[in-house]
Amino acid sequence: MNTLLHPTYFPSISHFAALIQADKIVFEVEDNFQKQTNRNRTYIYSPNGIQLLNIPIKHSKQSHQKTKDIQIEPEFDWRKQHFKSLEAAYRSSPFFEFFEDDIVPIFEKKHKFLMDLNFEVFELLTKCMRLKLDYTTTTEYFHELDSNSTKDYRFLANGKKDNSVFEPYPQVFDEKHGFINNLSILDLLFNEGKFTIDYLKNQTLVSL
Repeated sequence: MNTLLHPTYFPSISHFAALIQADKIVFEVEDNFQKQTNRNRTYIYSPNGIQLLNIPIKHSKQSHQKTKDIQIEPEFDWRKQHFKSLEAAYRSSPFFEFFEDDIVPIFEKKHKFLMDLNFEVFELLTKCMRLKLDYTTTTEYFHELDSNSTKDYRFLANGKKDNSVFEPYPQVFDEKHGFINNLSILDLLFNEGKFTIDYLKNQTLVSL
């Protein structure tokens, strides 16, 4: 069965659990861009609690733009800010230094298109986990899908619709703020390292 998802920026744990548990991965590339979704944002555990990392995008006069046509706004130095935030959040985590050299290049390269960045992030994460996840992409957009052939997890790109609840694992600042559920996959990776894949395989996914 196919599992359909949007490419997102350092995906949520629920998003990556769906990827890991999928028979066949299909990425949606024909959708219209929606603001305030994980297409261009991710959430991490900072010293002050949950923190949003947002990629600024170029605004268009068009009311509807395809996500694959969305360009990143080059005027803001968001890359430097995002990496500094990751350092502040995870420098003391068990596996940050182990993955640091793999992750740094993402924040040194200037991508023009958001979707190109998101696909490169996906490739980077699978490399860090030593995974080979093959995927295909859509050729047209369908609002409704055949549930007998496709699991539609596109809603996971919208955090407000994602009600996933997962097993707690150790987090850097959990003594201060408690366990924060379903953050960026980076939170799990930096804290759990080689145990990340087993964790993802064992989580129960919700559906709409």
